[in-house]
Amino acid sequence: MPLKFELCPGRMIGGNHPCFIIAEIGQNHQGDIEIAKKMIKMAKECGADCAKFQKSELDYKFNKKALERPYTTKNSWGKTYGEHKRHLEFTHEQYRELQKFAKEVDICFTASGMDESAVEFLHELNVPFFKVGSGDTNNFPYLEKTAMKGRPMVVSSGMQSMETMRQVYKTVKKHNQNFAILQCTSAYPLEAEDVNLRVITEYQKEFPDIPIGYSGHESGINISIAAVALGAKVLERHVTLDKTWKGSDHEASLVPSELAELVRSVRLVERALGSSLKQMLPCEKPCHDKLGKSVVAKVSIPKGSTLTLDMLAVKVAEPMGVPAEDIYELVGKTVTEDVEEDQSVTPDVVDKYGKKPKS
Repeated sequence: MPLKFELCPGRMIGGNHPCFIIAEIGQNHQGDIEIAKKMIKMAKECGADCAKFQKSELDYKFNKKALERPYTTKNSWGKTYGEHKRHLEFTHEQYRELQKFAKEVDICFTASGMDESAVEFLHELNVPFFKVGSGDTNNFPYLEKTAMKGRPMVVSSGMQSMETMRQVYKTVKKHNQNFAILQCTSAYPLEAEDVNLRVITEYQKEFPDIPIGYSGHESGINISIAAVALGAKVLERHVTLDKTWKGSDHEASLVPSELAELVRSVRLVERALGSSLKQMLPCEKPCHDKLGKSVVAKVSIPKGSTLTLDMLAVKVAEPMGVPAEDIYELVGKTVTEDVEEDQSVTPDVVDKYGKKPKS
């Protein structure tokens, strides 16, 4: 059984615990803290377990030339990439305000630390777990420092190879037992043929002692539901209030109605996964009582006869006789009473059979 641990207070993941659903707000808030609060509340109302943001300390994440780069696309909030990112970045005080609001709404609150300085701030903020975005998954000094802080971690794996993910696993595991790895493809929106859900099962084989999950950037919810059916224990999806808003993530994000339906569908699939034990269930008894087949006499069988296969048939019978699957066990046994043609062959008339009809 994969490792189980507490990701948020009172919320376990792994094993048979429900899939932990992260509503990734990211920077889809347009740089407006009131919109961000609306999105936190929306995530809670839709049934998500966590509202997540992305925190960057821009001078630590980007070098000067990257921030000075002209940025004039339709999604730009400034003339340079630095101006654009500063518009979308909340201050430390605003993060504290959002965290307080999430607590009032009663939903888990965290963020991806997009650089080591951001991780330090989130640690100070006392977030329940760290999310590692795909861009930092192969940043091993960052991974080590983050893992050593002792908080649970959720690590995405976009743009990485299996060999790199093996190294990621070893790096984090050395310092921190409580982490999950998510299958992810870093494209927005993501085409179905590039999702590669089978990687989930490969991760389950490669890393059997940690929970495996899925971070999706595809349109719609069907693929994410399939990920849970394959055993994803953490599910992350970007969310938005309006897919037409400025920003490259909105097109690959879920609006409230989609998020709510995703949560409902995931919980339904979890119920449907049920048990791996195959047996006749109580809910099947009415059908079995009505249509279940059992053994009847194909011909009249006198008392004391030794049963052969050509004496027996399988039918829906009243009363129910020996279960159909036991017909071969009757061959060679003797009957202790006369059995008329087309009459049920019940356990009490077969010597040394000893089983009762199914009930």
